[in-house]
Amino acid sequence: MEQPWFQVENSAEIPSPALLVYPERIERNLAEMIRIAGDPARLRPHIKTHKLPELVRRQVELGITRVKCATIAEAEMAALAGAKDILLACQPVGPNVGRLADLAALHPGSRLGAVVDNDASATALSDAAIRASVRIAAFVDLDVGQHRTGVSPGDAAVALYQRISVLPGLIPAGLHAYDGHLHDPDPAVRAAACNESFAPVEQLRARLEGLGFSVPTMVAGGTPTFPIHALRHGVELSPGTCVLWDAGYAKKLPDLHFEPAAVLLCRVVSKPTANRVCLDLGHKAVASEMPQPRVVFLNLPGAIPVAHNEEHLVVELPDASGISIGDCIYALPWHVCPTVALHQEVWVVREGQASGCWTVTARARRIHV
Repeated sequence: MEQPWFQVENSAEIPSPALLVYPERIERNLAEMIRIAGDPARLRPHIKTHKLPELVRRQVELGITRVKCATIAEAEMAALAGAKDILLACQPVGPNVGRLADLAALHPGSRLGAVVDNDASATALSDAAIRASVRIAAFVDLDVGQHRTGVSPGDAAVALYQRISVLPGLIPAGLHAYDGHLHDPDPAVRAAACNESFAPVEQLRARLEGLGFSVPTMVAGGTPTFPIHALRHGVELSPGTCVLWDAGYAKKLPDLHFEPAAVLLCRVVSKPTANRVCLDLGHKAVASEMPQPRVVFLNLPGAIPVAHNEEHLVVELPDASGISIGDCIYALPWHVCPTVALHQEVWVVREGQASGCWTVTARARRIHV
């Protein structure tokens, strides 16, 4: 019988809980990203999902030289890995403003940028850039319906872009529109909502250009709306989760053809009753911000979670008689991005063999800067 794709022959060498990654599957996911985009130069993938310099370097080799990130550490990791254009998609405040400017000074071979949604933040970023003798690429962050950050794509956005254009430490780089609230399972419904939310962004760009401003770049979308924005001209695409994929998006987005490339390995640590099994897969090993199920088991069919604590996940089965203490259990995380952040390293599995580890470098809040 053919070995399941996720099974690791030398699993006895891997302490649990552990996160495994499968480069062959990652390669196919990257190829699918490029196929949808039509050109690797159109991609600006979000690296918050994996936080791995090995994957940034591989993307650069494939012609994907732009990235989006959420933290200064992710931006630094990307610069060290060779990314040429790095956008911080979380508006910097407090000490992070100066850290971003210092990072730009340390890495002149990479263009550093950030989103801003108000005059005070834009001014503070410009002042920090001047102190560091650099210029930062500033994108107006637009609220296209998520109501989390951003400014409405109307008069306020025009005024902010005008302000950015005269601040000496900034480069007016374009517009950023993240529509993470759009993930309807029906692709037609999702496309209609995406097009409706993006129409004011296109109108804003035309308005700014009509006023004589250059709007070099529009960065749009996340993984669910990635193929929809790919049909537009002049838009950079910023999917993230699809590099590793996860059980949540696989369930919600059946029209997207990416492969799970990150798997949790855990072990049975106890069998308190005839139909109850305790696994070493606690909150500290898998993202727990959503209700159960937080994983989809690959080799424990019928398991129903009944308790979840820091170090343990307890499940019930119709019959656990065939399960032994110490057995390896494999599971897909429901949400891979915060799951990766819980692991110091990932085990690299090629052709059924774990061949070493990659350090999750940008899991840290600070690398050097």
